[in-house]
Amino acid sequence: MKQFSHLDDQGRIRMVDTGNKQISSRRAVASGRVLMNSETLNALRERRTPKGDPLETARLAGIMAAKRTADLIPLCHPLPLTNIDVQATVEADGIALSAEVSTNAQTGVEMEALTAVSVAALTIYDMCKALDKSMTISEIRLEVKTGGKSGDYQRTT
Repeated sequence: MKQFSHLDDQGRIRMVDTGNKQISSRRAVASGRVLMNSETLNALRERRTPKGDPLETARLAGIMAAKRTADLIPLCHPLPLTNIDVQATVEADGIALSAEVSTNAQTGVEMEALTAVSVAALTIYDMCKALDKSMTISEIRLEVKTGGKSGDYQRTT
């Protein structure tokens, strides 16, 4: 039976030792959505939300979150991120979010991209909740991953 990478021989949780892994260029893209009612979307489009601009605040929050992923997810390695790009786009039923994160390191940036999208979505919820407590955060998922021993990944569905 294959041993789990984050468990030692006694079954205790451990951080994976990446010291012998090759440094390589790595990139990940994640996406997510915040669904909201049309009144909230109209207020957002017309810049009438009570706490300011949710989209720019969410973009900044996502960038900050990616940089702090190792502080939030217990077994993630702190990484020297070389690029973080978070986008928030108004659509017919809500906000589409995407985050692209890159590094040159010994482990990947999937968790950083997913964390960026998650925190950006939570920020939109926080900034719009006075207008719509029924918003739904959904479809947070990895879209692309490049680099590393496990190779590339591209979502197909």
